Amino acid sequence: MNPLLKEIRHNPLLWLLAFVPVVLVAQKLMPGSHTLLFVLSVLAIVPLAALLSHATESVATKTGDAVGGLLNATLGNLTELIIAIAALRAGEYMLVKASIAGAIVTNTLFMLGASFLLGGLRHHVQEFMMLIAALTASLVTSSGRSAWFVGVLVLMVYLVFAMTLYLLPPAH
Repeated sequence: MNPLLKEIRHNPLLWLLAFVPVVLVAQKLMPGSHTLLFVLSVLAIVPLAALLSHATESVATKTGDAVGGLLNATLGNLTELIIAIAALRAGEYMLVKASIAGAIVTNTLFMLGASFLLGGLRHHVQEFMMLIAALTASLVTSSGRSAWFVGVLVLMVYLVFAMTLYLLPPAH
C-alpha cells in the first residue's frame, strides 16, 4: 500500500483532506457563501499543515537538525503565507498586517512566556544557551538562567498587548 494512503488511513486528522476538493467545488458552485467557504477552507488547510509538518520532520531525521531547523523555519508558516498572499490579492492589506503582527507577538511573547512558565513549574531554574537567547528573544537573560516568574511576566505583557488590540475600539 502507498505510504501516504497508509498514513491517511491511520491518522484521523488527515481524513479532513476530503475537504480540499469539496472547498474547490463549493467555491465554483457557491462563490457568495463566504462563511461556508471559510469553514471548508479551514477544515481543508488543517491536514495540509499537518502533512507539511510531518514532511519537514521526516526530512530532519534524515538530514540532521540544522537542515531540519532551516526547513521548519522556512516552511513552518507556509499556511500563513498562503493566506497572506490570498488576502493581498483580494486587497485586504490590514488583514495581512494584523496577521503578521499577531504571528510575531504570538511567537515572541506568548510562546516564550508559556515555555518559561511551564518549564519553571517543573524545573525551578532553567538553563539555556546565551547566544541563542540573545538572538531570538533578548527579553530575559540573567546569567543564563530564568525563573518561573519571568514566564508569568512575559505572559502578562502579551495579555496587555492583546487586550489593547482587541478591547479598544478601532480608530477611524
